Amino acid sequence: MLVELSMRNFALIPSLTIAFEPGFNVLTGETGAGKSMLVEAISLLVGGRASLDYVRHGQQKAEIEGLFSIPEQHPSRSLLSELGIELEDDMLILRRDINIKGKNICRINGKLVTLAVLREVGQLLLDIQGQHEHQHLLAEERHLALLDEYGKAKIASHKKEYLSLFNKLKKLNRTIKQLNENEQQLAQRLDLFRYQYQEIAAAELVPGEDEELAKERRVKGNAQKLYQGMEQVVDALYGDGRAMDSLAVAMNELRACAEIDESLEPYTERLESLYYQVEDIVHECRKYAESIEFDPERLHEIESRLEKIELLKRKYGKTVEEILAYASKIEEELDTLEHREERMAELMKQRENLLLDLAVEAEQLTRIRKEVAADLTQAIKQELAGLYMDQTEIDIAFSPLGAGSDQVEYRGKKRWISQEGWDQIQWLIAPNPGEPPKPLAKIASGGELSRLLLALKTVFAKLEPVTSLIFDEIDTGVSGRVVQAMAEKLYTISLDRQVICITHQPQMAAMADHHLYIMKRTGDHGTETTVIPLDREGRRLEIARMMSGHHLTETTKEHVQELIQQAENIKAHLQEKPSR
Repeated sequence: MLVELSMRNFALIPSLTIAFEPGFNVLTGETGAGKSMLVEAISLLVGGRASLDYVRHGQQKAEIEGLFSIPEQHPSRSLLSELGIELEDDMLILRRDINIKGKNICRINGKLVTLAVLREVGQLLLDIQGQHEHQHLLAEERHLALLDEYGKAKIASHKKEYLSLFNKLKKLNRTIKQLNENEQQLAQRLDLFRYQYQEIAAAELVPGEDEELAKERRVKGNAQKLYQGMEQVVDALYGDGRAMDSLAVAMNELRACAEIDESLEPYTERLESLYYQVEDIVHECRKYAESIEFDPERLHEIESRLEKIELLKRKYGKTVEEILAYASKIEEELDTLEHREERMAELMKQRENLLLDLAVEAEQLTRIRKEVAADLTQAIKQELAGLYMDQTEIDIAFSPLGAGSDQVEYRGKKRWISQEGWDQIQWLIAPNPGEPPKPLAKIASGGELSRLLLALKTVFAKLEPVTSLIFDEIDTGVSGRVVQAMAEKLYTISLDRQVICITHQPQMAAMADHHLYIMKRTGDHGTETTVIPLDREGRRLEIARMMSGHHLTETTKEHVQELIQQAENIKAHLQEKPSR
């Protein structure tokens, strides 16, 4: 869960640290105090989109840091292990700096990571319901993704198999497209490949040849120096005052001494061995000198060959092996182009078979999705019943795609397919009995959308590994008993994981375990946002303000006390429920 959030030079916040607790946390404050700004900060911390507007005026960067407590067996642990990041006392620190020049620096437990990695880890820890999520819920292009997310235990393996086939089809389509280039382009490619292949083939390259030739050139080019060197070696050992004579004298003297003192015998043997080794070296040096040929013609051949190889390297590869590999590749291309019609027929047959395989998988995917859709609608209806929408009908309607990347004929029908399958779905709702279900965008009011969104979050929370759920004014557009029902729903969720909720509703605040008050104040250093944890009395006063403004009456205070006591009784009852 999110234990602590720290911000520095973030929007209207020069420096602020907020401590969160397990259970149900609420944040309240007057309009414009900066409540949603805190949600933005948390979103950035887990990989949300950044803006330079987040950097406080006059500063170079904004800094956001979050401290998280990670439970045992949480899936983030295996991901962190793969990344080489260790937990310290089961705690994890995410940090993101936003530079005024547009650069982002992300760290996890002090280790630099990419924004993508920060997002991947963050999505396992937090789920954020922002004020734009109502629009996301209305966007029909997201409906299929929501369904697949709910049913991923059943759907994921089939979707993976389908996507693998679809990617093969994309690759095959690209190959077919290349073969379908116009004749002029084909002729140009054929001419180019033939020239390149013939140029390489004519060179008759041998792997490692350039290295051997370079070695031979080095020897041939230094023939005179090598010959003179060998002569000097032989002369030094066998010339006037030669070393061999001195070694022979020393050997004879040492042998004579060894006859007197046997302990010198090993030295005699070693010196004799040395004498014969030197004699052998002299012999080999003479042979080497005699083998040296002064052959300008061969040296010229080597230079010409190496120049040719170097020219081919500049065109086709850094090494002889790379040049030969390129030749092999264009040989295959030539074969394909020269036998284009046969190749095209073969590819089209492959495509036909692949489309059939995709159709079979798409049909299977649709069947499983319909099963999941039935489960999901039932789960949503169950949650809506507790939000005074018990008469609401929810339906997930399936229809064929109107357009896609390819068409397949299957069971006598032509169907468009995409990388998601051949389904398009639409969530339909009938809030009132007797009405036919209609698309969400056409029928659902703001309050109905809020409740539907909360019902979805409640359903998905049971499946997700996230330890914290953030709600930004989820109670928009509702009042009275509906707010109370939503508050109870959020409290129920908070019994299993942390909930952080921004609200304007006193009933919601009364149900909270922990209450934070957000205020904006103007001073010598400009406008600042600050957060104050409220004690029991502070909480009573803030709920009273939420109910009646700043003019508090005894009646209001009594009403607040009744509201808080009622909330405590409801919470105690919810805690006693055997299952959630």
